[in-house]
Order: sequence, then C-alpha cells, then structure tokens
Amino acid sequence: MGERCTALLLAAGSGKRMRTKIRKQYLELGGEPLFLHSVRAMDVSGIITDIILMTPEGDGDYCRKLIEKAGLAGKLRGVFDGGSERYYSVARGLEAIGWPCSYVFIHDCARPFLDQETIRRLYECVRMGQPCAAGMPSKDTIRITDAKGFEESTPDRSGTWIVQTPQVFPFTMIREAHRRLVDEADDLERRGIRITDDAMVARLMSGCRVRMIEASYRNIKVTTPEDLPVAEALLACGRSGRCEGRG
Repeated sequence: MGERCTALLLAAGSGKRMRTKIRKQYLELGGEPLFLHSVRAMDVSGIITDIILMTPEGDGDYCRKLIEKAGLAGKLRGVFDGGSERYYSVARGLEAIGWPCSYVFIHDCARPFLDQETIRRLYECVRMGQPCAAGMPSKDTIRITDAKGFEESTPDRSGTWIVQTPQVFPFTMIREAHRRLVDEADDLERRGIRITDDAMVARLMSGCRVRMIEASYRNIKVTTPEDLPVAEALLACGRSGRCEGRG
C-alpha cells in the first residue's frame, strides 16, 4: 500500500448532553476511557498509518499518557488542542498534518465501535477518487417539521441514511475546504447555516458529492446518559462473539 492514511480523531467536545462532571470522552467503557476505543481501532488497522487526536485545551498531556499506558502510541503523531466548534477542531487537525498523507479518516471518538471492515470499505471507495462517509440506511420514517413541530414533509425512507463517522477524503481537498469554511464561517452563521459534519463542509465549500458507505448499526454515538448502558451491552456482546455482521 503506497498511500498514507491519517486518522484525525475528535475528542475535544464538552459533552454537555451527558450531564456528568467528567467529560464524556473520559468516561469509562469496558474499563477504559471512551476515546481510547477509537484510538485502538485505528491503531490496529493495516490501512491507517498515522493518528492525531484533538482534545479539549490543556488536556493533551493527560490524553497522551493514557494512550501510552494503553500501548497505543505507535502511530500517534500528536495530540492537539481542539476548537470551540467541531469544524474548528477538524481544521486545526488538518493544518497539523505535516507528513505525507493521501487520505484523512475523520472520526468522532464518541463512536467507540468502529470495525475494521468499515475502515476497509471506506478506504476502497476513497482510493477510487470518491470521498465517502460511513452510515446506515434509516430504519425509521423521517419527518420534516416546521419550527413548531408540525409536519411539512416525509421524505422517502429508501433514500434516507443515518450519517456516521469516519468520513474520508483526499487530504488536500478536505484541508482546502476547511480553510474556506474558516474564512466564511461568520457569513454562514449569519445565513443560519449550521455545519454538522465534514461531508457538509465538502459539499458547501468544494461542491463535492460524498458517497454513503454502509457501516454498522452498532457504530452508535455515545451522547446522552441512556447511551452508556447500550454501549456496555454492545461491548459485552462483541467480546462474547455473539455480535456478527452489520445489522
């Protein structure tokens, strides 16, 4: 494999919706901090060659020590302070990449169940020239409402997806898109446009269409207190060998 792939891992959020004194990324899942599960997935991958981690300001040394203690520092290139918004953290991480890099896998560390098959499928897609994002077809009917909660439309469920991470892009393309976003962030805010993920950045800033790649319904995002017992159950299921496939 000639290409070098950098995993840009995001663990800089405040985790307010978890309503705990400890930041969400440091809560234990299976006996270790939540963010380490994503570091491990990238560390064992034969596709990922380099890893950077974005953390809350001032937490870099703490996170680095946890990574080293877990024996996961082999690919680690650096731990950097994130920004006030997710896209600022991504932009800072992209600017920190000073080594050869063909593709960037941008992943939220709040998703601890990233599997190696998903990484492989994403890599195969992006190396064919197609930026892509992990996700799964929606099982539920999606309803568009107005500001008061009244139904406006119901899109065809066959074309709706649950968007996940990683989201994968050619390095120079996504770095340029984020540079443009940083320059235009104030204007977008005035227009009421809220950036939610990197696929949206790619589309708005470079006109790039991002392909959805099927991942797993287990690739959940741990966001609220209710998610923790679900994550523990999924982890126990995986360790027992009962959880197989993408369903």
